[in-house]
Amino acid sequence: MSSTGGLVSADQQLIEHARRHGFVVSVKQLVLWRRAGLLPEHTKRALGRGRGSASVPDDEAFGLVVALARLSRRGARPSHLALALFSEEHPVPERTVRDAFGKAVRDLGVGLGQEGPEEGEDEEEWAERIADEVVASGQRVRLVPARVRRIDEGIDRYMRDRGVMWPPPALAGLDENPEPPSLAGGEVTAAAVTTVLRGGAAVTPQGIGDVLRAMQPMGWSNPGASLAEYTVKDVPDAAQQVFLPDGGMSTIPGGDVRSTLLSLAETATLEDLRDAWEVSQATREWALDLCARVETELEDGELGDAAFAWLMGRAFVPGVVLMAQVRDRHWSPSNRALDTLALLMMRQSLRDLDDKVPGCQWGLFESPAVMPAPLVPFLQPRHAS
Repeated sequence: MSSTGGLVSADQQLIEHARRHGFVVSVKQLVLWRRAGLLPEHTKRALGRGRGSASVPDDEAFGLVVALARLSRRGARPSHLALALFSEEHPVPERTVRDAFGKAVRDLGVGLGQEGPEEGEDEEEWAERIADEVVASGQRVRLVPARVRRIDEGIDRYMRDRGVMWPPPALAGLDENPEPPSLAGGEVTAAAVTTVLRGGAAVTPQGIGDVLRAMQPMGWSNPGASLAEYTVKDVPDAAQQVFLPDGGMSTIPGGDVRSTLLSLAETATLEDLRDAWEVSQATREWALDLCARVETELEDGELGDAAFAWLMGRAFVPGVVLMAQVRDRHWSPSNRALDTLALLMMRQSLRDLDDKVPGCQWGLFESPAVMPAPLVPFLQPRHAS
């Protein structure tokens, strides 16, 4: 067939292929998918002997069109379709994948403004000003989701009824801070916005402790927060390698976190993106499964292994991860893409820490009170034994 009619013929081949697999696909859909970089362009082949050329579908297009027909929903974002194809390991173009990860980051910036400091305004003042504007607008970062709070309250009632104290005195005694601060909702929101805008420069030992304490159940002591708050005093030599003179963390890139995540979306290998993508899914499943198991134990009136795991990790890294996952009730592909990039950033920070402070006790990651199990093999620094 000549080149003037070949394109229609090629599209019809894809439409017929989708129909044989039980899906109805239109030419308009094919055009939109191709325009979004989800389908490859047709290739032209010479017919020879002066008969012109014909357009034929790329070999990979047949599998892609069936997957797209299955995954598409009314109003589905092209970037979400790209991430879904990536998740199922379809041969979606690399540029399309990276653009989809980048879009998830750019969407994160909605509400924070895109302009930097004004003339004469330093970065810290600018970040504080934007944070104040966000708080004044009524926006709030909700640290403890309702589901987590209900489980905390159920465990507390169960233990009080039986005269059990948590944390036990031996564990509570490890918290060296006699008067720990308690952040209000607006302060938590301001801290979150400032951290997004300034990155590692806004992460201080006291700030880490403040956030951990803001996430814990009321009335708890928190050895993990205390460990962060007193790092500079307890291990000054190591702290010098990690924290800047003004208190910021040197192992986390400074500046707008969104810029760091966008850079990772562009530079991380597809293998690393895929590994982190899979770990993000496993971590979410871990969080929701732990919630469900503790809820079952509460319903049965007998707390067991799930509740113990909950209590041991609730005020430290596992609790932070748990709440981040439970907070996103409708976990979109964009949410998962952000988690993926955040995991890559976290891994790089830990590797930098391992280079700067040799001999870190990375074996502690194996404890469920320190790190959720799905994250351990991914985040374990290269030099860890």
